[in-house]
Amino acid sequence: QVQLAESGGGSVQAGGSLTLSCAASGGAFSSHAMGWFRQAPGKEREFVAAVSWGGSTTYYADSVKGRFTISRDNTKNIVYLQMNSLKPEDTAVYSCAAKRGPVQLNSGAFGSWGQGTQVTVSS
Repeated sequence: QVQLAESGGGSVQAGGSLTLSCAASGGAFSSHAMGWFRQAPGKEREFVAAVSWGGSTTYYADSVKGRFTISRDNTKNIVYLQMNSLKPEDTAVYSCAAKRGPVQLNSGAFGSWGQGTQVTVSS
């Protein structure tokens, strides 16, 4: 299994931008689909975005479509989440996750998880 470590979280005002990074180690990164999920206080974890192992196919939750962009660099074993036009409702702990094979959008399909990074958006 790959080990994952997120970075790049922080506090930002509404309308601002942040880029999250997730560095992978210990496994064949390029054979894993990658996903970003988030969990706000008192709410269930929800899907945010996912990218196929080769990076050619991406998926987004409706709530972030057009504002967030997921990408990956298989030469550096990193997946990114560029977040623009942030809203207070984007406030959550963001976690990256990895799974072998094709992309799936349900968190239960992902076997490796990072520790999460806090994103706080103030109005």
